[in-house]
Amino acid sequence: MLVHQLEKEIEKLPKSQLKEFRAWFEEFDGEEWDKQFEKNIMSGKLNDIAGKAVLDFKNGKFKKL
Repeated sequence: MLVHQLEKEIEKLPKSQLKEFRAWFEEFDGEEWDKQFEKNIMSGKLNDIAGKAVLDFKNGKFKKL
């Protein structure tokens, strides 16, 4: 129910406040993503993916950007 209430309140915001909310949420969401990424790194969850990427690079399996 709380998410639904938040949605309704956000819909009522004037454009200037909606712009401010978007900026805040973008920063908040980015920080949350960073925290989860760091947690995944520290737990070793990404070790297999990183190892495969390094191996592919060493074997020339990559595209130059």
